[in-house]
Amino acid sequence: MTASAAPTPTGEIKAKKRLGDILFSGSTVTAGWIIVVVLAAVAIFLIAQSIPALIADPADIKGAPASFWAYVGPLVFGTLWAAVIALAIALPIAIGIALFISHYAPRRLAQGLGYLIDLLAAVPSVVFGLWGIKVLAPFVRPGYEWLATNLGWIPLFSGPVSGTGRTILTVAIVLAVMILPIITALCREVFLQTPRLHEEAALALGATRWEMIRTAVLPFGRPGIISASMLGLGRALGETMAVAMVLSPAAVISFVLLQSQNPTTIAANIALNFPEAAGVNVNVLIATGLVLFVITFAVNALARYAINRRKAFSGAN
Repeated sequence: MTASAAPTPTGEIKAKKRLGDILFSGSTVTAGWIIVVVLAAVAIFLIAQSIPALIADPADIKGAPASFWAYVGPLVFGTLWAAVIALAIALPIAIGIALFISHYAPRRLAQGLGYLIDLLAAVPSVVFGLWGIKVLAPFVRPGYEWLATNLGWIPLFSGPVSGTGRTILTVAIVLAVMILPIITALCREVFLQTPRLHEEAALALGATRWEMIRTAVLPFGRPGIISASMLGLGRALGETMAVAMVLSPAAVISFVLLQSQNPTTIAANIALNFPEAAGVNVNVLIATGLVLFVITFAVNALARYAINRRKAFSGAN
């Protein structure tokens, strides 16, 4: 049914808005503003609580760093380093699983795999942390020794190997498993939205199934892949418990993946130190949270820019 319309004195037809349309429009606008207000409130709180840390005497900060930025620098490095490695591991696997579910697997198998992926996304992070400590770390330690022996000439694998297996690479693998279902589920839905006519046209021109995917599915789903990647990266950047449980933290900046002294992340550092923090050290931890907030915001803004630019380029063509 359409909204009724009545002519105005000037002869124009003006549609009458129904009560349901008014309520729905008002509720959606209100929900959108709630998100903006909450985000602004979080930003204001973080900024206000971070000011004492920025102007405090570095001697009052735990560890007595040269400055606040010297304190947060290794944390920022560890956060980005672990998240980037996790994304590099998870993204190709997630795209492969999503393509298998959407274009290769039989219907029943695809449904079963889809349920498993969704179930994996519901596993709590503390369970992944326990799995990383008890199962993954002992399992990968012999592999780390092999990498150091045979590929030690590569800077990433040089240096002494951790005897426990609890390294930044182990944390990255755990994070990759955690973000894998998120990226897979989103990519699967994007690939399933590929216009059927595009796929059939590619096949009609003699393309193989892989060529059809490469020329029709992947270009169509590229904005969705970017969105899924950034969502997974945001999850990896903010993960706390799994990193805090698995990693042996240290305030260092090092690209080596197998050693026992590893850079920690901002979220894990807050979780480990906040219960014992007092005075200005509480503000310091909140200030590191502000830095993480800015990093996450910048990552999402960059992803949105890349997606909009891709859509504009596609529309121009």
